[in-house]
Amino acid sequence: MEQRNFIKTGKHECQDCNKCIRECPLKAIRVQDNCAQVVPELCILCGNCTLACPSTAKQVCDDLPTVIALLNCRRAVVVSLAPSFVTQFPGVRPGQLIHALKKLGFFAVSETALGAQQVSASIVSLMQSEPKQIWISSACPAVVDFVRKYHPECLPHVCGVLSPLLAHCKMLRAYYGDDIAIVSIGPCIAEKKEAEEHPELLDVALTFEDLASWMMEKHINLNEIVDSPDDRFEPQEAQEGALFPIEGGMAAGLAGIRALDDLKFMSISGMPNVEQALKDISNWTPEQNILFEMNACAGSCINGPKAARNTSVARRRYDILQYAKPATDLPRRPSIGIAQNHTASPVERNGYSDLQLREALRTVGKHAVEDEVNCGGCGYDTCRDFARALIARNAERMMCATYTRKLAQKKANALLKKMPSAVVIVDEDLKIIECNSNFVRLFAAGDEQPKTLEGSVLSSVIPFSYLFRRVLESAEDIVGHDIRYQRSILNTSIFTIEPHSVMCGMFQDITEPIFQKEQIIGRAREVIQKNLKTVQQIAYLLGENAADSEIILNSIVQSFSPEEVDDNDAGGPP
Repeated sequence: MEQRNFIKTGKHECQDCNKCIRECPLKAIRVQDNCAQVVPELCILCGNCTLACPSTAKQVCDDLPTVIALLNCRRAVVVSLAPSFVTQFPGVRPGQLIHALKKLGFFAVSETALGAQQVSASIVSLMQSEPKQIWISSACPAVVDFVRKYHPECLPHVCGVLSPLLAHCKMLRAYYGDDIAIVSIGPCIAEKKEAEEHPELLDVALTFEDLASWMMEKHINLNEIVDSPDDRFEPQEAQEGALFPIEGGMAAGLAGIRALDDLKFMSISGMPNVEQALKDISNWTPEQNILFEMNACAGSCINGPKAARNTSVARRRYDILQYAKPATDLPRRPSIGIAQNHTASPVERNGYSDLQLREALRTVGKHAVEDEVNCGGCGYDTCRDFARALIARNAERMMCATYTRKLAQKKANALLKKMPSAVVIVDEDLKIIECNSNFVRLFAAGDEQPKTLEGSVLSSVIPFSYLFRRVLESAEDIVGHDIRYQRSILNTSIFTIEPHSVMCGMFQDITEPIFQKEQIIGRAREVIQKNLKTVQQIAYLLGENAADSEIILNSIVQSFSPEEVDDNDAGGPP
């Protein structure tokens, strides 16, 4: 089954900044036609790209219409509310939020943390039955998906139980019956994929962002809600499971269980840290049980991609610690079966030869190892990584900053070389950045002309550099200004490229014969256009052919045109 693309990119909003590629731990981005699109088969929905995008071009799919349709079907729709709601709506009582959700049409609201407690109880049972093992928590769906796709060799270490959300859904269906619909609300994008893969448990996954916009649309102000005793979590409130959204929360909830005295907890959050931790696990045989509590988001769920960031991470962690209630019946026994067989789904990794990589690098002007600057401007860590993306058609050549700069320079040099005018570009210190050969030939003194004047002070080359200073300070262009220089008259234009920073000057020697001819030709053509109608009217009245006058004027143009040069003129100026 083709995987749904949960994160889409607005083509017109994408700014070619490559920031999403830089921040994506898996480089699950394909750039086509200057637009960076998420590749669903490679993505684990960690949401880093949505946070990194400076133009909000990366948008998570909107499932709110599906939820509204469920509510309109008169089915009992129950909310599985992520425990990080405490940090999402600071200062709001749980009863106020429950009242608001019921006002939107939901039948009941339950804490996902209840499912987290079932996960913890099941993991304790697993570890007691299989000692001296390395375990990876299945709590984060993005981490589990990462192991399935990129480290399938570590899959046997993943706890064979459902995620807290799916375990909670199973609890709710056992409590209310299978006729209900379940909608999760939380900070996680990966839960949307859980809904797609387990429709028998979870119907739709919304984000806190979706809920906030929905309540705003319905003019629901949480702070103004007066809740009642009926506005409570069903079937009961959670206890230690409410600690799951913070780093080390699972370990904190299980602390003090005597059966786990020989267990070592390791809390690891953020995909770079998770990837590093997984490298040695398969070759490690510990002397006791080790549980890796891994989370794709740095700081865990309170710092998820769709979590509010109106307070610091430390404050959000504190709020969770204050809200969570201590467990009274540990070690807890699993009340439902939540076993899950995690199957590998490895992504295809193409191994390209050194020859293929060097050939790809040559297409962006990198012919030697010294050319591989590894600047990261393309979003990839190294030029070799970028070459792999080029071969896989996940990247485009124009993403290489050095290549595009050199290409632009070549185009600019070609234009400057072909222009008949003398052209110079200077900076704010009036030093020459670039000039063409015509400028060197016109202004460089001495019998031996230098090949380039780049870096030279403009005042040492031309006597009227003050005009550039005037444009630099005023930002007002000078256009068509005639200047007498030696035995010539230069038609001069000086204009701004970057205000108060970079300017361009163009000079045309109008005393040269070629320019005299061009001026005469141009003026003759103006006469033709302006007077043709009048001539035609006069010819009509006199009964003569108006074309005679046009022929006479055209003959003037042709006599001065370069296409028809006299044999006597071929050897020198007329």
